Amino acid sequence: MERVIAVDLGGTNVRVALVSEITGELIKKIVALTKTGGSSPLLIADDITEKIRQLTTPQELKEIRGIGISSAGPLDLRKGVLLNPPNISFPSVPLVQPIREALDLPVYLINDCRAGVLGETCFGAGKGCENVVYITISTGIGGGAVINGKLLLGRDGNATEIGHFFVDTRYGIRCGCGNYGHWEGYASGKNIPLFFRQWCDSEAHTDVAFDGSTSESIFAAAKNHDPLALQFIEALGEINGRGISNVIVAYNPELIILDGAVVQYNQNYIVPYLKKNIDHYLTVPEIVVSTLNGLAPLLGASVVARGWHCLKSQ
Repeated sequence: MERVIAVDLGGTNVRVALVSEITGELIKKIVALTKTGGSSPLLIADDITEKIRQLTTPQELKEIRGIGISSAGPLDLRKGVLLNPPNISFPSVPLVQPIREALDLPVYLINDCRAGVLGETCFGAGKGCENVVYITISTGIGGGAVINGKLLLGRDGNATEIGHFFVDTRYGIRCGCGNYGHWEGYASGKNIPLFFRQWCDSEAHTDVAFDGSTSESIFAAAKNHDPLALQFIEALGEINGRGISNVIVAYNPELIILDGAVVQYNQNYIVPYLKKNIDHYLTVPEIVVSTLNGLAPLLGASVVARGWHCLKSQ
């Protein structure tokens, strides 16, 4: 059985797994907190290298075909580095070269959402589909697209940054990137409370009977049938519908796969509401929620670990 190493590097946790490249079975896995501070930008590469050594015996390491790393962007795939990562105090974090030199194995880097769509097309709901978009709504909003069987990468590997699609002019909410009206600035887990406050101000709602300071509390109120929370869920559905509509006209997919904590924990308050707010300029694709239990980016990293030559985009 040929095996690969898959790494999913997040702002909070790093997951490192030994994976069967044929079945996607996670043979062994380590989950730990991501290193975010230190004296050298090599701290993350060194930590990943150490975890790979912890995960595998020397003999297993010799038999590994390659290492795939999924990480939030922005990235520079040519240089194999993270650029200005939000949770790490260095402007550039090398990953590919130091890990390759330390372990003497091929190392490949990819954005986590691009990895997500690969995970889904190889092992999940997108298997057998030629035109698939993967969307994660979690702390932020991101996407990956396989179109006509080819993974979209863009110049530096940062294509399909759909969280920065423009969706609103009414509320004037500023996105974390500094611009206004972006999907992520309204509907990500981090920013839903901000949108809720702006929406309340705009609609002159002062009678809030629940804690609206977190996404979890807002959805909890909706699940408890609070009328105001349910009204806001309608407004959130309009924003998500615009974002999905942008995805449809940009990529014309046959399938959209939704993932991320906001979706997974609140499916009944996200999916039906966005569906009824989708434009019908183009044929609306099938929209489903991922069943890979949050593993799509990690499994996608295992696909990338086989080598870029295995992807139709290369």
